Amino acid sequence: MRLILGLGGNLDDPPAAFQGALDALGRFVRVVTVSSLYRSDPIGPPQPRYWNMAALLEIAVPPVELLDRCQELEAAAGRDRSREVLWGPRPLDLDLLLAEGIIVLGARLILPHPRLLERPFALVPAAEAAPDLLHPLADRTLAELAAGPHPGLVRVGPLHG
Repeated sequence: MRLILGLGGNLDDPPAAFQGALDALGRFVRVVTVSSLYRSDPIGPPQPRYWNMAALLEIAVPPVELLDRCQELEAAAGRDRSREVLWGPRPLDLDLLLAEGIIVLGARLILPHPRLLERPFALVPAAEAAPDLLHPLADRTLAELAAGPHPGLVRVGPLHG
């Protein structure tokens, strides 16, 4: 199954945290493509601008198992969900955004991500990583959904160099 993973963070060195997370995930999923790095204005309390990107993964495990692995990686990068402020700063945020051809309405996981279409910082990198992937509720490709200007979102360049 193909799945889009959103990566974000604004503390410490998010691009290094992204690379570390992708390397760790690459041990049990296939990283197919990655988007460019982006910078975006934060949502929530005053805090530094965010770094964002997305990766298209091929997974052979249930998405909720990938969620568990992602939360372990967030904790290893210094994220403490029990102490953080809603939409506050964090070193690493890994969000499962959309899985090809499925809808998940679980207690711990909802796919597609319920706010994906309102968040250019997630949608635009996702569309770059997998432009042809169809959003199962909107019945449009990510490229179609991401079209248009997105003030406050700036493409920085590739993760490597």
